[in-house]
Amino acid sequence: MGLQNLIRWILPREDVFYGLIERQGELVDKAAHALAEFANGVPAETVHETVRELEHQADAIVYEIEEQLAAVFVTPIDREDIQLLAAALDDVVDLINLTGRSFVLFGVPSPTPPMRELMQILVKLTGILRAELPALRRHEYQKLIALGRAIKELEKEGDRVFRSAVGQLFKDSAIDAKVLLRDKEVLEDLENAIDKCETVAERLKNLAVKHG
Repeated sequence: MGLQNLIRWILPREDVFYGLIERQGELVDKAAHALAEFANGVPAETVHETVRELEHQADAIVYEIEEQLAAVFVTPIDREDIQLLAAALDDVVDLINLTGRSFVLFGVPSPTPPMRELMQILVKLTGILRAELPALRRHEYQKLIALGRAIKELEKEGDRVFRSAVGQLFKDSAIDAKVLLRDKEVLEDLENAIDKCETVAERLKNLAVKHG
């Protein structure tokens, strides 16, 4: 047993980090659902305002995690792993916020069918993350590995939708150049948010392998 593991075994662990990470998962999921409201007729400005507020809350949790890491001697998992996981979750919220901002900045009147499909995939992904993040606290590492597989499949589906949509944009000779650039930018924002969900899943899988 290594020195760090021995110290963790002897001393009580500070489990506040699990709660903060789970709270991040809740905010990620809320942000994805708020973004998807654009497909239900909610104005882009309202969507962005809601998502931006959730992004501010997510940033506050990251700051709290950093403060706790500086104050707590013994952590339930390696400090670096906590930082990497927290940063990846925060990146998802940031990218969702970026998408909401793009809706407003580029004057998207309503989401196209591929945008709707990508938002639905994103909601599925964040729902899985929110539901399964507590498995980390319970040391249910097989669940985290299964989570990674489920998210990988959804990420592949998102990639397929994205590539098909972008291909259709460039094949449509009648489409206005401004609309093409606008739609491509928004599709890329959504695809990046989906990809970052996979990054979170990879962080969790690495933790499962390390501690399982």
